[in-house]
Amino acid sequence: MTGTAYNPSALIARVRADLVGMVSQAEVLAVALATGRHVVMEGPPGTGKSTLLRALASEAGVPLVFVEGNAELTPSRLVGHHDPAMVLQNGYTPDAFVPGPLVDAVRDGGLLYLEELNRIPEESLNVLITALAEGELHVPRVGRIPAAPSFRLIAAMNPYDAIGTGRIGQAIYDRMCRVSVTYQDEISERRIVARVTGIAFEQPDVELAVLVVRATRSHADVRVGSSVRGAIDMTLLVDGLRDLRLVDPGSTYADQRPVLLDSALAALSGRIRLDEACDRQPEEVITEILDAAIADWMRRHQAGSDSESAQEDDPGKGDGSAPHGPPQSGPGRGRILTGDDARAAVAEAARRTHGRYELAKHQAFGDISPQVGELDVAALEELVGSAPDEAAELIADLANATDRLLRAKARRAAAQLFVRMARQQGTPRQGVRRLKAVHDALDGDVDVDATLARTDGLRPMTMDDVVVRRWGANERAICLLVDRSGSMNGRQVATAALAAASVMVSAGERADCSVLAFNRDVVVLQEQGRRRPVSALLDDILSLRGKGETDLALALRAARRQLGTAVSRERVAVLLSDAKRTTGDDPLVALRGLDRLHVLGTSDEAEAEEHGRLLARRGGGRYLTCTSVLSIPRALTLLLND
Repeated sequence: MTGTAYNPSALIARVRADLVGMVSQAEVLAVALATGRHVVMEGPPGTGKSTLLRALASEAGVPLVFVEGNAELTPSRLVGHHDPAMVLQNGYTPDAFVPGPLVDAVRDGGLLYLEELNRIPEESLNVLITALAEGELHVPRVGRIPAAPSFRLIAAMNPYDAIGTGRIGQAIYDRMCRVSVTYQDEISERRIVARVTGIAFEQPDVELAVLVVRATRSHADVRVGSSVRGAIDMTLLVDGLRDLRLVDPGSTYADQRPVLLDSALAALSGRIRLDEACDRQPEEVITEILDAAIADWMRRHQAGSDSESAQEDDPGKGDGSAPHGPPQSGPGRGRILTGDDARAAVAEAARRTHGRYELAKHQAFGDISPQVGELDVAALEELVGSAPDEAAELIADLANATDRLLRAKARRAAAQLFVRMARQQGTPRQGVRRLKAVHDALDGDVDVDATLARTDGLRPMTMDDVVVRRWGANERAICLLVDRSGSMNGRQVATAALAAASVMVSAGERADCSVLAFNRDVVVLQEQGRRRPVSALLDDILSLRGKGETDLALALRAARRQLGTAVSRERVAVLLSDAKRTTGDDPLVALRGLDRLHVLGTSDEAEAEEHGRLLARRGGGRYLTCTSVLSIPRALTLLLND
């Protein structure tokens, strides 16, 4: 499906005139539109996604149909619906159909812009598949609606927002190109602020506001920083307050600091989102960031003279106009690794392998792998039947063998073994968000067919006769936390792999679960709502070996972030650990935001059990000791059915 309305050269010329930066993304998007592709744009807010699309639609001369994505966007609101009153009065006539934005865009050849794609429920997204793949819609009682040649779907989403979002199915992703949009560089953001505010690019207010805003995106206590809109507002507020209070723009920053601080607080305190475990107020964090940015600005512009050099060494000295910057994180502060960083951490862990002389510590090793590169599956199955714990520990170690051929065979066998063990225990299947028909609700969309069926084809007499459809949430979302600190040997690796397999099997094909591995850092192996193949997930877990300290508090904060993306009635974290921290904050202060925390204790030491029981009790969950590999599926079945 191609359309002559989309001319890449003209579109790019318009973008260059209207936007700052984003040239490469605009080029990809323009060519995608010209070649009949549909696109999803991923990136944080304030990066120009909406502005870019408006410019493209205007230049192409096609209507821009805007749809705000949210949890209440049902299929009927997206496609259209038959007016219930007209249907009940006259039946399903053509006049009774009220087209939705999708039908309007398809018929008129418009550019359908779906904002916040990952906030739209799965049932609503599924109606897009035919339009994307076949260029047409099939609406019940309306018929086939062919798409005009210039119809395109452009979706936008913020993948970093953890509140009220869900996963996007592969069927949607497979039919769309993906363009990643990131924050512009500092110079581009200064140009944007200058263009919007009318204040010169070179003015200190513009530079300082951009410095402050960019610092909010990397501050340790800030989960979500501000977009460039915050810098625009701060610049305008500084300019206006300075005039109102008769503050000389050429005065020292010590004199100007009240104006700068009030402006920064007003522009940014509502835009940033602090980490849930942070016990500070947004005003405190913004004040700290502003003072550090002032010091940074002065270092940039006052280097040269002796006094200015002294300030560069210690910005708290000099004329007193620049306070100290924020304290730097210590060497023990951990990180939450996702995406490429997580994959790099797994790859680094996988470099630690076992030679045959090390594997010979297992009594059954010679029977399972009699020669280099060999794996006797029959002998392994026999060992599973007679000594399952020993078999699980051995296959976990073989999965990290230095012998590449043996390692590959062992990983395939391990994935099959752990999934089979998980399924044999009958772990529960979790619910997913669905449209449900109810007759006692005051909100939702009227289900005309169900209403007529309920009243035997007669017009409903009371509100109790009317059936509506509304969303029902997942019963439970799960985050599995696997402790990989200390001496994580084959037994613990096998336990972790079986726990992950059990959670994945319990959630079924519509899994809403995440899996994290942690020591001092947290490695996100599977994000909430983005299901990976079980074999790939287990492959990563089998690469893990014990290393480093244990930061339980950071692990719980990472779990809270993952569970925050789930649309579920209950958000549960399951901790597989000895529950003994060796670094970081007190884990008890990091429990806020979790509906429930269960602890599977991997140590039978009295002190470890005491720590685990306290953590589970404070987290509203249960503690179970799991020192045997096979005890894991049974324990998860008990906990997840609780």
